[in-house]
Amino acid sequence: MPSGARGLLYRLRTRYLFATDRREAPSSHIQEWKSMKKSLKAVERRVGVQLVVSRAYSLPLCVRLRYEPTDPYVVRAVFFVDCDEPVEWVLGRDLLADGLKGCAGCADVRIWSAVGRGDQWMYIALGSSAGTALLEVPVRDITSFLQDTEALVPRGTESAHIDWDAELAHLLPHG
Repeated sequence: MPSGARGLLYRLRTRYLFATDRREAPSSHIQEWKSMKKSLKAVERRVGVQLVVSRAYSLPLCVRLRYEPTDPYVVRAVFFVDCDEPVEWVLGRDLLADGLKGCAGCADVRIWSAVGRGDQWMYIALGSSAGTALLEVPVRDITSFLQDTEALVPRGTESAHIDWDAELAHLLPHG
């Protein structure tokens, strides 16, 4: 891989963008989910993507998508761009789902799908002051991955999976 492409992804790493739609679970489901959350496993999938360099040239990359019920609003995307340290971005799960239906996101992360035009690709643009990386991702892989995450934590029930006491303890000064 050209060092410029790897450098761009590396400089763009660890950007956080969360979807603003925070649907809450009905209170009757919260206790049910709290009792189940310790038994839930993570969903992980490796996906082949293309880093679009120009209209005529792209580079194949492997990305590992990981979803953990203990961090229910996010999907971690780890890009393996060469033998060096992988590059990680944290994306909102709702943002990925919304990107399947149309344009989603703004600023650092934008996602859109071209399925309506007969294309089976989803596009993810990651940007910062260092530049922009455009990724072409198979829609079927994202759809399947999101279906598996929603089998663990249905959309709208995420807040029941958060250990609020631990989060509060992390935010408050110790001693």
